[in-house]
Amino acid sequence: MKDTVKAVNHQQVRQLLHNKFVMVLGDSIQRSVYKDLVLLLQKEKYLSLRQLRSKGEMSFELDCLVEGGCLDTMTNGTEYREIRQFQSDHHLVRFYFVTRVFSQYMQSIMKDIRHGLKPDVIIVNSCVWDISRYNTVWTEDYKKNLHKFFSNLKEVLPEETLIIWNLTMPLGKCIRGGFLVPEVEYRGLQLRFDVIEANFYSGTLADAYDMDVLDLHFQFRFLLQHRTKDGVHWNAVAHRRITSILMQHIAQAWGVTLHEPQIPDAVVDSTFFGEDFSSDSLPRSYLSFTENPEPQPDRHENAENFRPAVHSQPFLPPLGRHYKQKPMKGFDYRPLHYLEHHDNYHHHHHQHPPPHDHFVMRNRPSRHHYAPYTHHRPAHHPHHGFY
Repeated sequence: MKDTVKAVNHQQVRQLLHNKFVMVLGDSIQRSVYKDLVLLLQKEKYLSLRQLRSKGEMSFELDCLVEGGCLDTMTNGTEYREIRQFQSDHHLVRFYFVTRVFSQYMQSIMKDIRHGLKPDVIIVNSCVWDISRYNTVWTEDYKKNLHKFFSNLKEVLPEETLIIWNLTMPLGKCIRGGFLVPEVEYRGLQLRFDVIEANFYSGTLADAYDMDVLDLHFQFRFLLQHRTKDGVHWNAVAHRRITSILMQHIAQAWGVTLHEPQIPDAVVDSTFFGEDFSSDSLPRSYLSFTENPEPQPDRHENAENFRPAVHSQPFLPPLGRHYKQKPMKGFDYRPLHYLEHHDNYHHHHHQHPPPHDHFVMRNRPSRHHYAPYTHHRPAHHPHHGFY
């Protein structure tokens, strides 16, 4: 199957997210999703290895650390907190580090959302910590917490907010990571299989709550060369691909056309520095995800100086498969308090599935493109003390 994921550039992202508030919630993978978005909003560069590995720093690419991180105790425990925010004249991006999909801390985040500026887009995932650090028999707790999280999120957000649930990316056979403390190291070999099961639960339930599901496990199943040596995290090329998929989907949901960047015929070769990136610059050939070129002879060119032209071809949505499988035994994929006005829709939807049910992401009607900063701003600061 031909890969339809096209790289997005700096100008496309700035225009798409103009006057928009994007919120990212999740673990270290989601933090890198946030970082790549913040970087691309400002310049045509890829994340460096150091930027990918850093956590809790005071500032990253003109963002600020609002709470936790190096302002508090740096730890690999479940109590670790980190809130980051990037703000420009026309963009606002915020990140919350979470280790459990629903907890007292998550309730405080919900309070921020309820009393503060409403996000236009929420990109969220919580899985690996949930299924490894709290209970060896994780399925029931995880399913209950997913129900609580999704139902609470729908209550505090306006209907216009686009909620994107990212499924967890493939884990390696032998994994190392901050979440895998010595007490649970024995679970490392099993976790890659548990993630597949957890993805089914969370993806099916998110779809039932009428949220958008992005299957990153499916998208990256054949791109394992971009996974780092710890078996958990991913390199700069992988994160730019994630950003590109997200921007495609957001554009599709808002009914906006992103014009495809035109790559010049004469492409200058550059050096690729192996599995991990030790430089801010990448070869131009990596602007396309349709192939993985071999390392080229030494020749460097800063990606910041590259501004590809655009033309009028539409930006194609990624293909894949969609979660419409029979639920596993003992798992009710419908929300506990499912809204009555959705019942007829879902009955018809499951009886007569759409012809493109194999897509990775739900094909939803285009949402009205609206001005985000018209939401009411409270007179007081929200719970965590920032707008």
